[in-house]
Amino acid sequence: MTDLSRVLPEFPVGQPQYARLLPAIERQQLTTTDLLTLDVADIGRRTQLPLLDIKRLCNAVLEALHADLGVSDKQQQQQQLGREDDETKDPAAGARKSKGDNKKTKSTLKHTVPELAAKWCTISTLDEGLDRALGGGVPTGYITEITGESGAGKTQLLLTLLLACQLPPSLGGLGRPALYVSTEAPLSTVRLSQMLRNHPRLRDLDPSQRPSLDGIVSAATPDLESQDHILSFQVPVEVARRGVGLVVLDSVAANYRAEFERRGPGGGGLAARSNELVRLGRLLHALATQHDLAVVVSNQVADRFPSSSALSLPTPTPAPPRNSLPYGVRQQLQSTQESPLASRSRGRIVPDLDVEPTSSMPLSATSASEEEAAAVAVRSSMPEPPPPPENLHLGGHQHSHPALLLDHQQRWFTGWGDDPAYGDGHGPALKTPSLGLVWSTQIAARVALLRRPAYGRGPAVASPVTSRDAEREDSGEEAGEGGGAMLRSWRRWMKVVFAPHVAPSGCGLDGAVEFEVTMAGLRAVERKGKGKGKRKANATSAAA
Repeated sequence: MTDLSRVLPEFPVGQPQYARLLPAIERQQLTTTDLLTLDVADIGRRTQLPLLDIKRLCNAVLEALHADLGVSDKQQQQQQLGREDDETKDPAAGARKSKGDNKKTKSTLKHTVPELAAKWCTISTLDEGLDRALGGGVPTGYITEITGESGAGKTQLLLTLLLACQLPPSLGGLGRPALYVSTEAPLSTVRLSQMLRNHPRLRDLDPSQRPSLDGIVSAATPDLESQDHILSFQVPVEVARRGVGLVVLDSVAANYRAEFERRGPGGGGLAARSNELVRLGRLLHALATQHDLAVVVSNQVADRFPSSSALSLPTPTPAPPRNSLPYGVRQQLQSTQESPLASRSRGRIVPDLDVEPTSSMPLSATSASEEEAAAVAVRSSMPEPPPPPENLHLGGHQHSHPALLLDHQQRWFTGWGDDPAYGDGHGPALKTPSLGLVWSTQIAARVALLRRPAYGRGPAVASPVTSRDAEREDSGEEAGEGGGAMLRSWRRWMKVVFAPHVAPSGCGLDGAVEFEVTMAGLRAVERKGKGKGKRKANATSAAA
């Protein structure tokens, strides 16, 4: 099969009973999932193979999967037979062994909860405040995404992780080298050297424990074809040979946006991109789990414009009782609630029923008017139908509940839009991580880096203070006194959107950690008051 060697490397494909079946299955592009889910008759119809042989192969694959997971029935039967043989040879020893086995906890899984807790490893960001927000750092065995707009500090955080991965476990690292795959700019070795010289936790280390540029392997992928080749073939070999503990992809969206935007809009291009993203996610997840390493990718963002349907839906006004309406309005309302056939028949010119029909008057018109009068009498005696639900038909179109729309749901997994200030239109611009919902389902954790401008005092000849300056001051930004406000710097925050090991930061900037980019890397800061207080570094920088 196309993926049997990858899913079950130890499966005996060379045995005669399987070797003659696999070529036909390969020609039909059947996967291991197809053998486990499709009916035997369907597989036989496509491959023209004997049904009994196909059934034996499917059972063998299923048994091999169970054995690989440690839940095989044959293993339990063999253990039971071994205990019975021991009891037959030595009843006393068998009884003692059975008592000992009963005292032990029976587990058929590969790892227990204490074993998994002991294997838990994270890569530090070299800052206690940021590590506290991330639950200790970036975990191994998962795909973590760092998303944010340009200039938010994504690459700075990735470079810090490349150095921290080489530290011993006692200092927050893994003691293993790192691999950096670039899709845009090459690896900035100058910036790495600057961090090594200025960071207080790195510059004073012994040469044997200090990270170096030799522990970082870099590769450039200028297009999607080279990226696919390097990640599929070269990266697994390099990871196994060097014992890599961190794989960084910076950035994941660059090649996909350049490749599929050239093809133009269309459902075919989106479907092809979705398949490629799923395959990339499966490949990175296999690397993370098989080699117990951390996969960190950076992602770009795009502007998001919420649709009006997600914000509010018009509430239909209940119709007043029919008897309280005037006769003309009641007739018009009645005509709109009739079937099309009844409406067309009502529009005909019908003579008075008391007039005797002449030879020029068709009898069908008289009969139609009589049937119509009878239908109106029947409808008047029937109760009024209940109004349709709000979420079924509004204005002739079918709508879902606003809470079920993507525009409302994505605020909880994108990192932007969960602040109540976004609802009234006064919040910052909405952003959305690139590659859409498909890529969001492939990652295990998403960390958003937010930034907002900080304004300072302008020159004395500037325009007087405006109401906008007061709003900036209330929001924590400094405004000009006696002059116009001008951009002084940028304020940045790190926010955990979702993760398997730590709770989200919260709505808006609640719980988000503010940080700054220095020559030593990222450093968490605390502000007192409304943005004008003294800046206080975290405990790590103070201790250093």
